[in-house]
Amino acid sequence: MKKIMLTGFRPTGRLHLGHLHGNIKNMIKYQHEYNNFFFIVDWHALSTEYQNPKEIKTNLIECAVDLVALGIDPKLTNLYRQSDIPEISELFLYFAMFTPISWLERCPTYKEQIKEIKSKDLSTLGFLSYPVLMAADILIVNADVIPVGEDQLPHLEITREIARRFNFLYGGYFKEPVELLSSSTRVPGIDGRKMSKSYDNAVFLTDEYDTIKKKVRQMITDPKRIHPTDPGNPSICNVFAFYNIYRNNDIREIDIKEIEERCKNGKIGCTACKDEVSALIFETLKDFQQKRKELENDPARIYKILEDGKNRVREIARVTISEVRNKMGID
Repeated sequence: MKKIMLTGFRPTGRLHLGHLHGNIKNMIKYQHEYNNFFFIVDWHALSTEYQNPKEIKTNLIECAVDLVALGIDPKLTNLYRQSDIPEISELFLYFAMFTPISWLERCPTYKEQIKEIKSKDLSTLGFLSYPVLMAADILIVNADVIPVGEDQLPHLEITREIARRFNFLYGGYFKEPVELLSSSTRVPGIDGRKMSKSYDNAVFLTDEYDTIKKKVRQMITDPKRIHPTDPGNPSICNVFAFYNIYRNNDIREIDIKEIEERCKNGKIGCTACKDEVSALIFETLKDFQQKRKELENDPARIYKILEDGKNRVREIARVTISEVRNKMGID
């Protein structure tokens, strides 16, 4: 029997290359290895976007369209919306009754975001209790494996602590999920920083060729290279990084060694190289963009996928809540 894997995706806007190569490609691969639960975390999004709930609703459907167009297969993956599973909120309530506030306040991610994000008031119960809701997300399906980045490990450890505390107080029931540290690819933005919507440096998956070309033309290359025939240093060039990212693409064969040598020997200028990368990016996105248009023209299909996912997950969630109530003696 396949182990249960669960991961969530925040509906915070258009997807970009960083999302695709940093997380989603892993999820597409994992579909064939695990019993996969992939959900769109609209409640979690409210913890920081509580002033714009309507925007979350719009982004949620757009996110579902993107995921299916990219290759998340509803026949292999339970794709659902967090808020469609009311049992999650009930389990969150039970966990909140015995989770010490100190566990949440000591979480490094919480402390960092409170310190760094000044544009929003995050001194809220919803933001503080984010890890408790995450624990409910995971344990409602008793997941075995959670793909996370290193920055999310403290959250997952709180999930394990909550599972241990429940099992100690009321008798063993919950598994302690283990992490799967994802080998995600760092995708540079047009300014050299990590690609992020917040930095306004992203190439979006829906961008047309001319838009991609314009953005890639702004990317930072070797600052010492003045003329096209000057030797370049690909190790400090953000454009060269994209050749490494796309070296195993299905569209065009890429010879990294040859590309590296022509840069070092001044056989190609930076502008020509950027245009080559722009064309490569666009070619790899054409299939996705076509599928996305088809799904946009058939919204009923996306709603049906989310509805089917909801129904399958709620069957599991109802059993979990029934067992939890029984263990706690409140059924």
